[in-house]
Amino acid sequence: MFEKGRLNNKTVVITGGARGIGRQIAVDFSKSGYNVVIGYNKSKEKALSLIKELRNFNPNIICLKADLSLDKEARELVLHAIEQFGHIDVLVNNAGISQQKLFTQITKSEWNKMFYVNMGGCFACTQEAVKDMLKRKNGKIINISSIWGISGAACEVHYSTFKAAIIGFTKALAKELGPSGIQINCVAPGVIDTDMNSDLDKDALNDLINQTPLQRLGTPEDVSNVVLFLASESSNFITGQIISPNGGFVI
Repeated sequence: MFEKGRLNNKTVVITGGARGIGRQIAVDFSKSGYNVVIGYNKSKEKALSLIKELRNFNPNIICLKADLSLDKEARELVLHAIEQFGHIDVLVNNAGISQQKLFTQITKSEWNKMFYVNMGGCFACTQEAVKDMLKRKNGKIINISSIWGISGAACEVHYSTFKAAIIGFTKALAKELGPSGIQINCVAPGVIDTDMNSDLDKDALNDLINQTPLQRLGTPEDVSNVVLFLASESSNFITGQIISPNGGFVI
């Protein structure tokens, strides 16, 4: 159970928190003194390694396995977090998968998998977390979308579709839950230097850099800084917004 008397007795749940952007978000929330719950699916070793590292300065960190394509496991992730720490203050819906494929070659199973992980998991985790937040009339939910959810990307129609759905989900839910003191915002990163983009060759990456006015790829820290801001009291009059740290790639 959580330790009493901590400087920051707030709890954050981060889906897909074992690697990439999610890992950096977990690191930064840990350094800010939050109780941290890291959800992972296939990255067990990375999750355990991260937990070991973070417990050097924050003992109130746990990781839980959850396949977010399964409604039951997504909800249990949130319920375990509440059981462990008593409440949830911030939910970061970060988990997602991507795939590059011609639209005419996308199979129904690939389409469904993209939906259930990228949108279904976001829906189930949010619905379960909101039940707790409504009791306290307080809470912040931060959904991670993508610039491709804003502009669309060729050969990523299914990915772009459900990242766009997260944006619509954010705006509608912000209007519904605002009167209850719950803020819903969305971060739509540009091209970020993570292993999700590791399959791109050097020429492709250089082309993306050249299309970015700030002339570099984004870092996980660039995204995490925005997430931490939206979780902080400095953002208490912000809801329903789509913030895109993308170096000017999409304006």
